[in-house]
Amino acid sequence: MSFITGVGLTPYGKHDGSSSLDLMSRAAQLALDDAGLTRAEIDGVLCGYSTVSPHIMLATVFAEHFGIRPAYAHAVQVGGATGLAMAMLAHHLVEAGVVRHVLVVAGENRLSGQSRDASIQALAQVGHPAYEVPLGPTIPAYYGLVASRYMHEHGMTEEDLAEFAVLMRAHACTHPGAQFRDPITVADVMASKPVALPLKLLDCCPVSDGGAAFVMSRERTGEAGVRIRGCAQAHTHQHVTAAPALSELGAEISIARAKQASRLAISDVRYAAVYDSFTITLAMLLEDLGLAGRGEAAARIRSGYFSRDGRMPLNTHGGLLSYGHCGVAGAMAHLVEAHVQMTGRAGDRQVRDASIALLHGDGGVLSSHVSMFLEQVR
Repeated sequence: MSFITGVGLTPYGKHDGSSSLDLMSRAAQLALDDAGLTRAEIDGVLCGYSTVSPHIMLATVFAEHFGIRPAYAHAVQVGGATGLAMAMLAHHLVEAGVVRHVLVVAGENRLSGQSRDASIQALAQVGHPAYEVPLGPTIPAYYGLVASRYMHEHGMTEEDLAEFAVLMRAHACTHPGAQFRDPITVADVMASKPVALPLKLLDCCPVSDGGAAFVMSRERTGEAGVRIRGCAQAHTHQHVTAAPALSELGAEISIARAKQASRLAISDVRYAAVYDSFTITLAMLLEDLGLAGRGEAAARIRSGYFSRDGRMPLNTHGGLLSYGHCGVAGAMAHLVEAHVQMTGRAGDRQVRDASIALLHGDGGVLSSHVSMFLEQVR
């Protein structure tokens, strides 16, 4: 058994003068304080990769910077799925008895510490070096292609996609750490600058500075208990030109495996934390995971189903689309928010029931997937 005993999250946005290691350290200390642990009690470190600080030994660089000497250290790199992949690895390490308390941490100063050209270059490298990169696309262009096909197959419109951005912004308005907190409308999304049609600026997550961390432990360290009930991965492809049909992507595979591992069904879930790098990402994943029928996710948004007071509260911190996206830590904010909700500490954002949470991360262009169920333990 493994418990998430503490979480830490910085505000996202612009942090002038803060390095990636500074942001990671800030989040890590918040997580340790939350867990009631000291640095000396941490015997394992898992660290997400950084495009701003691409060191070949980032986990030990962080450990040195943070002043700890772990018995186990490892860096993980599977794109946007990295945060949940690290949670899954930490869960297995703790259950296997390799470590007692694992600190999982990520953070980057992508907004203030990386130039626009450097960001584009880094994100372009997900493409196939022979068949894609020479043509010049970056991640938004790949997702634009996916969006066009999905909209064609399922009758989804650009206005439908805009609904996801509007909901994430509405949730971000209630979180003081969110990068963007001004309400937006469907009309605002439709009027925003084209990026990679049909995706427009407000269909895309922003670039942010920030850090996130959590501690995975063998036993709970406080009264509140949140444990991993079950998790699984799926990796169907790396490059868009090698991707299977949209109906055969990895989210459906990973959620089926996670349901089997946890012995839970979607009907058991009370809170959802789903990766939302673009509006099309969120729309597709909600449907792949069984949280909405094919082509029906936007209608559920309009009905209030995924609102804070709805049947399935979703990304109540604002998600990547509005809380912000600073690399690996971007999606880790989803886990932090789920933990805060499950321990009843969300204040004005608190949902009625978060006893069972479903988390899902996506890396690459719907390439790598991690599905995870968390359970509140009284």
